[in-house]
Amino acid sequence: MAAVAERVFSGVQPTGNLHLGNYLGAIKRFVALQESHDCIYCVVDLHAITVWQDPAELKRHTREVTAAFIACGIDPKAHIVFNQSQVSGHAELAWIFNCVARMGWLSRMTQFKEKAGKDRENVSLGLFAYPSLMAADILLYRATHVPVGEDQKQHLELTRDIAQKFNVDFAASIAETGHGEGYFPLTEPLIAGPATRVMSLRDGAKKMSKSDASDFSRINLTDDADTIAGKVRKAKTDPEPLPSEEEGL
Repeated sequence: MAAVAERVFSGVQPTGNLHLGNYLGAIKRFVALQESHDCIYCVVDLHAITVWQDPAELKRHTREVTAAFIACGIDPKAHIVFNQSQVSGHAELAWIFNCVARMGWLSRMTQFKEKAGKDRENVSLGLFAYPSLMAADILLYRATHVPVGEDQKQHLELTRDIAQKFNVDFAASIAETGHGEGYFPLTEPLIAGPATRVMSLRDGAKKMSKSDASDFSRINLTDDADTIAGKVRKAKTDPEPLPSEEEGL
């Protein structure tokens, strides 16, 4: 394969206010990666509409997430920050990848099973094909690395499968363009370390989520000190007593 410059791609859905979990699990790392990589950060509104969204709210959230990126330290002058739906290549490449990916691959995605639950017949096709669009997001820019949490690692593995199959299926044509044995790189995950899974303040078994109906389930990046203190006081705590020795903590 022809040499590909190291490039990071990642995206965040504009489905609500960004929260502490988003910052510690993703955005803080986005900022750090700017020092060592060519970075592309995307507000992925096409992914957001795999479930119903109010158009006016989606537009507002898209602007707010972009502003939060910049406020947290992402430099739009040195790196790229953009809105997914404004670049038609994402949808165009996703359709090509829909014709490359296999139904069996998508059917095994655990995140689809979790979101669809027992009502699989009524979920959108977009939700089922979500990983194919994610692959298009990444490979449109031939990104070599993606910072992901454990819950997205399976989707990145699918991205690699799609890239590899495309490279094999069209090897002869790709070689004629001077790209060696493959046009798309096999993108590597950048698995985050501690604090990648910040849990809900209302349910310790679930991740903190910006789409949770209860605002008391999360600490938003826009919350002031009094609001944060109030949410922490009302947070669900472990019913088990604290250990008597420091080693047990």
